Amino acid sequence: ILTPLAAAGVLNVVTGLGPTVGVPLVSHPLVRRVGFTGSVATGQAIGRIAAERVIPLALELGGKSPILVFAVADLDAAARAAAMSVLINSGQVCSATTRLLVERSVQDELVRRIGAILNDKRPGEDFGPIVTPPQSDKVLGMLATARQEGAHAAVGGHKCEDGAPEQGLYIQPTVLTDVKPDMQVAREEIFGPVLVAMPFDTEDEAVALANATEYGLAGAVWCGDTARGMALAHRVEAGQVAVNGGVMGVETPFGGYKMSGIGREKGIEALYEYTQLKTVSVTLPDHATK
Repeated sequence: ILTPLAAAGVLNVVTGLGPTVGVPLVSHPLVRRVGFTGSVATGQAIGRIAAERVIPLALELGGKSPILVFAVADLDAAARAAAMSVLINSGQVCSATTRLLVERSVQDELVRRIGAILNDKRPGEDFGPIVTPPQSDKVLGMLATARQEGAHAAVGGHKCEDGAPEQGLYIQPTVLTDVKPDMQVAREEIFGPVLVAMPFDTEDEAVALANATEYGLAGAVWCGDTARGMALAHRVEAGQVAVNGGVMGVETPFGGYKMSGIGREKGIEALYEYTQLKTVSVTLPDHATK
């Protein structure tokens, strides 16, 4: 489908499923580069086709991003940031910082402040529905598994049942506590409005927890001191880390480490990925050097 504002062929929007549209597009000889955002499994399938064709690609895949909060941080600001990670698109954002890693001495207080924010939010007004019935079932299933494994919902934890939301796929913004690093909700991307809280006692433990995932898309550090925050950001294995609420925009490169993908979107670095380097060497005639 050609947009009316673009010259023919500049922008084409083709909709359809992977086998009938995705595979032919990636396999077509006129397609010389691929950029994909989606699941790890689909990214791996696309990567195999791109490797066979020897074409470059960028993959922006899953995430299980941490937000590290230390006792000296601005807890109100950190609570607002953590709450927004599950309110925006109901947590259906690949870079959402949904692993809440908190210094043990302030964990209960931070969870209380997050709960005070989330409990006032209304479905359909402050947060939206889950995108599909299967995804809603997946989120609710993971919450059920978390309870069976010993986690507790300090906030939310269930499907919204009252009023208009009962007709939609709304799930309460949730904060789980008593979460262990080996639990499913701590390891796998939920893609729903669920924060999983885990305590730490030392800076090294915080970094180890942050990096204990196959993903590495984004992260956040709240520690008050900027220099300390910058040092911690360098230790977190993620493509972008916000320190004390640092803002990421269209000019900041976006992409991940590990299973979160390869390549970058946004920023000048992304533009470079759509170019191809060529070297030209010329011998000048003698008169040109005189």
